[in-house]
Amino acid sequence: MLLLCGGDKRTQASDIEQAVSYRKDWNTETIMKSRLHDEAMAELYRNDPALAVDLINSVLDDGDQAELLIALRQLTLAFGGVQTVAAQAHLNPTQLYRTLSPTGNPALSSLTAILKAMGLRLAVQPLSPPAPAGTA
Repeated sequence: MLLLCGGDKRTQASDIEQAVSYRKDWNTETIMKSRLHDEAMAELYRNDPALAVDLINSVLDDGDQAELLIALRQLTLAFGGVQTVAAQAHLNPTQLYRTLSPTGNPALSSLTAILKAMGLRLAVQPLSPPAPAGTA
């Protein structure tokens, strides 16, 4: 949470308007592309691999490809960088750059190879537990 400015009850309405205005101006896409942010996230994933697993599962659950590509770029940094991940995934580094670019559209084979290089894999799970036999 970010405290933008302080005030009192008398200025509360204008303080809220100003905070909303600041938020509209804050370009989160630029922040997500920030080298410092990506490096900080990569460090988090290196220190807590379970966080990386949770993130990938959450992004896959939401179905947002742009977020998936951002997460994979950050994970690539965590796992040694493009050269290292590309070598382990048996991909050309240029191909990996393109695959993980904001306009990338990874094929299933590339995605599974990249995840395998990171010690991860895709898995299929039911959305809800199956109904017991004889109930419908």
